[in-house]
Amino acid sequence: MDTETISTLTHDEDFMRRALELAREGASAGEVPVGAVLVRAGHILGAGYNRPICSHDPTSHAEVIALRSAAAALGNYRFPPDTTLYVTLEPCIMCAGAIVHARVGRLVYGAADPKSGAAGSVFNIFASGQVNHRVAVTGGLLAPECGELLREFFRLRR
Repeated sequence: MDTETISTLTHDEDFMRRALELAREGASAGEVPVGAVLVRAGHILGAGYNRPICSHDPTSHAEVIALRSAAAALGNYRFPPDTTLYVTLEPCIMCAGAIVHARVGRLVYGAADPKSGAAGSVFNIFASGQVNHRVAVTGGLLAPECGELLREFFRLRR
């Protein structure tokens, strides 16, 4: 996705709603509905939704896609400290590691993931004193809406 400036999006909830829109796009494509946007100073630098099924790539999680597109937009794999990643589901270990390595300043996620969440549910990569970068984490933003999207997706498939 190209760099996107949305001047009306100025609050965490607005950016999370954009991530939810992306998650719904993913669900329409048959992917697990997770969406992510990386933001800096009111600009969406990168965005994506889960695509491992259609891309045949296990690393094509929403967070990784958003990080890749932001890195291309910035021309650097390390991000300024004032970036925030909004994601509808608590990141897994792979995504948490990528978030740390990219030097994202802040993570805001919606629904907790009790099976593989790496921001406190199962593991907490971000609280480890052994990683080389600290990420501020806020969980639970629009959690009911984010969680319901996932529950409905899986309910329809069972």
